[in-house]
Amino acid sequence: MAMNTRISELFGIELPVLLAPMAGSAGSELAIAVSAAGGLGALPCAMLTPEKIRTEMGVIRQRTDRPVNMNFFCHVPPMPDAKREAAWRECLRPYYSEFGIDPDAAPAGAGRNPFNEESCAIVEEFRPEVVSFHFGLPDALLMQRVRDAGAKIIASATTVAEARFLEENGCDAIIAQGVEAGGHRGVFLEPDIATQPGTLALVPQVVDAVSVPVIAAGGISDGRAVAACFVLGASAVQVGTAYLQSPEALTSQGHRDALALARDDRTVLTNVFTGRPARGLLNRFVSEVGPMSDKAPAFPLATAAVGPLRAAAEKAGVSDFSPLWAGQAAALAAPIPAGELTVKLARDAEKLLRG
Repeated sequence: MAMNTRISELFGIELPVLLAPMAGSAGSELAIAVSAAGGLGALPCAMLTPEKIRTEMGVIRQRTDRPVNMNFFCHVPPMPDAKREAAWRECLRPYYSEFGIDPDAAPAGAGRNPFNEESCAIVEEFRPEVVSFHFGLPDALLMQRVRDAGAKIIASATTVAEARFLEENGCDAIIAQGVEAGGHRGVFLEPDIATQPGTLALVPQVVDAVSVPVIAAGGISDGRAVAACFVLGASAVQVGTAYLQSPEALTSQGHRDALALARDDRTVLTNVFTGRPARGLLNRFVSEVGPMSDKAPAFPLATAAVGPLRAAAEKAGVSDFSPLWAGQAAALAAPIPAGELTVKLARDAEKLLRG
């Protein structure tokens, strides 16, 4: 079976189903499974060292010759703010005490690096078919180097204004990320998350606003949602949460357990894990410190101080301090192999579209 759309032709894939690049939960195994099934696998690189990126891409290139997407963050690193980071650790002091952790020993720093010269050199080395960006785009010189390496360039937009910006700055396709999506919002022009549109409203407006193909993302966990996105004018879908329970995913057991109990009304946008709004399942830390906190340092500087709490809680067998990223349709997902899920999403959508 093949579903021919502008995206499948642009990327050279059989099925217009893209794996969302979920940092921390997706690696080479998941990327390979999705690509081998005819979709577009993705390797999230933002939390990986250059050496780890090379290792993971080496595995992917050894095991499949299908197209793959390398994903990078493009945030502007914030200025160090020792006072604010110290105040954040002080806010977390009761939790440090609970786990017997010295708050003054908690690390500081970013933990996530934006796309840079070194990242670009790795792209030039492995020449992925697609490179995607989150939180905007790199500078024009780096963009040109990526294009010269043979990659198609895509990026996330959370509003029509962001979609227009991405097209004007050379993107070959645009990911329209509705507010239902799990993980970090791709916001880079519009700071007010309270005004962000959902997938159903965003996709057709982006389709009308740009000439490049549009990839729908957010709240897509089954064939019904895929079909709906195609009716709205999307040329492909990007799916994340539905893959988190796949055996190929790196999802922790605690995260899998939480996903198995997911409900439509149990995800929120929170900044307490990283300093930037991201959608995940409610847990103790989100409920008690957030969901949104003005005390959290700017992204990604909030991350380091939470790390020791997460490690201690997970060692005790609980996910109270772990980011349980998930979209609003998490309850529709099931623990099936990633390749099988990729084909099922496309097949079920095609049946619905044919009537």
